[in-house]
Amino acid sequence: MATFFIVELSESLLLKTLSADLNTDLVDLHCHSTASDGILSPAQLVSRAKSQGVTMLALTDHDTVDGVPEARQEGDYLGVDVVAGIEFSSLWGRRPVHIVGLNINPESGPLQEAIQLREQLRKERAERIAEKLEKLGFSGALEGGRALAGDSVLGRPHFARWLVEAGHIDDTGKAFKRYLGAGKVGDVKVEWPQLGETIATIHSAGGCAVLAHPLKYGLTRTQLLRLLGAFLEKNGDAIELLCGRQNPTQTRELKKLLLSAAEAAGKSMPHCSLGSDFHQPEQPWRELGCVRLPADVEPVWNLWHTLHREQRGHVSLP
Repeated sequence: MATFFIVELSESLLLKTLSADLNTDLVDLHCHSTASDGILSPAQLVSRAKSQGVTMLALTDHDTVDGVPEARQEGDYLGVDVVAGIEFSSLWGRRPVHIVGLNINPESGPLQEAIQLREQLRKERAERIAEKLEKLGFSGALEGGRALAGDSVLGRPHFARWLVEAGHIDDTGKAFKRYLGAGKVGDVKVEWPQLGETIATIHSAGGCAVLAHPLKYGLTRTQLLRLLGAFLEKNGDAIELLCGRQNPTQTRELKKLLLSAAEAAGKSMPHCSLGSDFHQPEQPWRELGCVRLPADVEPVWNLWHTLHREQRGHVSLP
């Protein structure tokens, strides 16, 4: 069970946080900035969220929390509650999956160790991807990707943008379909930490572990049921029920599978999260605040809001 990160806040802010109806307010708990593979800076991201009517935003950059301080500063200025988050790369057996950590302590020692490990793995993968692109005739891939990545860790989205800017392909979507997506030459496999270890790392940082976008792994119904079950058995806290705009039928089916997995694991229906998975303004299907949780599920933020009430005058960092 997670031990949540606590700090003291003023009584007025505590009452504001606990009285907010986050089932009706716009909440987005999955998005990316220039700290990883997003286009907007953390401050620009929070500003855009404000303009979209989002009241609570989690910055969940890939394997880094570097953007959290800037996002929080802008959130304080604009009145947006910024949740410290991260999206960890992980493995379920041999299959890559993503686990979002929400309401974490960014300064946690185990969290920082996990980030450093993944940073090294990402650097090694980037070099291997560049080598493969060079062999296809795309000279200067490593230098070009690094220039676009800046201070963030170089990843496939940066290579995709470089391929476009260098005139090798029309758009980043095609870059992934031809060279960088699953099963393509740039899909270099990495030995990420396993699912249970990742969940434990998030818990050690006082956070909630959320299985990100379960519908995007290309799994069969049976495989997805097994993944959900494995996540719950490893004490995962919540499932990302909605990620970007998705078919309502898919959402209903995922809820049914989640209930089946919980019953099989001898657990109650887990909490649910949501997010846009925003990376850039040019993807309207991933716009900040574009989805809402159904009213009949327990939202993940209740995990830390319940703790707020129990602590009486203490609240987790928003």
